[in-house]
Amino acid sequence: MPNPLDLIRKLGHAMVERIWRLGFASRFLVAILAQSGTSFRRLSLTLREIYFGGVLSLLIILVSGLFVGLVLGLQGYEILQRFGSTEALGTLVALSLTRELGPVLAAIFFASRAGSSITAEIGLMKATEQLKAMDMMAVNPIARVVAPRFWGGVISMPLLAALFSAMGVIGGWLIGVVFIGVDDGAYWSQMQASVDFRYDVWNGVIKSFVFGIAVSLIAVFEGYDSVPTAEGVSRAITRTVVTSALSILALDFILTSFMFRGAS
Repeated sequence: MPNPLDLIRKLGHAMVERIWRLGFASRFLVAILAQSGTSFRRLSLTLREIYFGGVLSLLIILVSGLFVGLVLGLQGYEILQRFGSTEALGTLVALSLTRELGPVLAAIFFASRAGSSITAEIGLMKATEQLKAMDMMAVNPIARVVAPRFWGGVISMPLLAALFSAMGVIGGWLIGVVFIGVDDGAYWSQMQASVDFRYDVWNGVIKSFVFGIAVSLIAVFEGYDSVPTAEGVSRAITRTVVTSALSILALDFILTSFMFRGAS
């Protein structure tokens, strides 16, 4: 039978380690912000990371957004048909995407595709001692390697979320108007009348920006803090995806509660 004191000791050790990592991540974010001048003075570094994290993620974002819109349109039509409100299909699809599904799903896909790649790249650079070599050459690795990747993710995330939502709206239009036969004018007019820029679109942009900061910070931190072995890098990649997904869902709840309170 396990000793209760051992269980308490292990639990306390795990909590202390998590708190220590949280503090280290906070200091790491401050260091990134302090060294961000290089990212913007040498804009090519950040633009390359925007291409790597954003442009190369377009395919999965657009295809996923289209299929999410198709499913929303199909399920939404079945529900609205029961109440004789099928003309509100455009409103249902647009609000679901701009408020919640667009920023959340786009961030999760971004973390799975770009975030894991960023962690792997920085982790491999640490394992092969490239980061130490930069230190020896008086090149700050946070300014040269970490900060451009961080800002590339932060800038890319809102754009990807907007494209995800736009493709979702098109998917809802395809299934609702083209295949099912909902009136085209009602689909777009109801959407334009019901979607508010400030409380719907702008709140979605704020969410995607916060998600971009969280995912980018987790990705670069896990790569920089990874154990410099093949197993250590693989575990860092796993932590990036899992931690990013949980952080996105938690932040979504917190932001939504504040936004609904502000709207009321």
